Amino acid sequence: MRIRMSKLARYPLAIAAGLLVQLTSTSVMAGEYYTIKDGELQRPTGYREWVYVGTPLTPNELNDGKAAFPEFHNVYIDPESWAHWKKTGEFRDGTILMKELISVGTKTAVSGKGYFMGEFVGLEATIKSKQHFRDEPGNWAYYSFSSKDHKTLSETAKPFPAAACNACHAGAAKDDFVFTQFYPVLSAGKGAGEKASGGFDADLMNHYVEPQAKK
Repeated sequence: MRIRMSKLARYPLAIAAGLLVQLTSTSVMAGEYYTIKDGELQRPTGYREWVYVGTPLTPNELNDGKAAFPEFHNVYIDPESWAHWKKTGEFRDGTILMKELISVGTKTAVSGKGYFMGEFVGLEATIKSKQHFRDEPGNWAYYSFSSKDHKTLSETAKPFPAAACNACHAGAAKDDFVFTQFYPVLSAGKGAGEKASGGFDADLMNHYVEPQAKK
């Protein structure tokens, strides 16, 4: 009896080449979340479709009218780095965090008094890269695309001097220069695997409740 070979079996080299292309495209995909050219970061796009991790706010009213960062800060992490974070509890080389600045708008809503978002007023980025920032603390660099009047965004940005940002992050950030203690999505997701994806169960609920109960 003759055994007919499948079409796939007839072309092992083609299959291998296809798999190689697929694996290669996956491995380099992480670098596609940002582009650094001639020392300047090209303004990333599509970051609102990344993983949203939180929105801290330090309003002027709670800081003697002179808050260093009086805006809402919507923070997003690229999907590849989020997957690595929830698996290993570490920020991979190539991590990028985008911070979208939004002014405080109205302070009154149907729900009551509070702080509600207004207009977009700026955009910043943080990147961890040994290739680009080998001599920077933790291999992190910080960028701002915002104009001084917070009315426009530049197409490219140069990194801030290390002393401008890294000293504060090194002294107060909980995980690898990142203030994960202020982002429950990151703190709860650290090394949590699939549980980090959302949806409460007993173990994940204990992650939230137990630390508070001990205080």
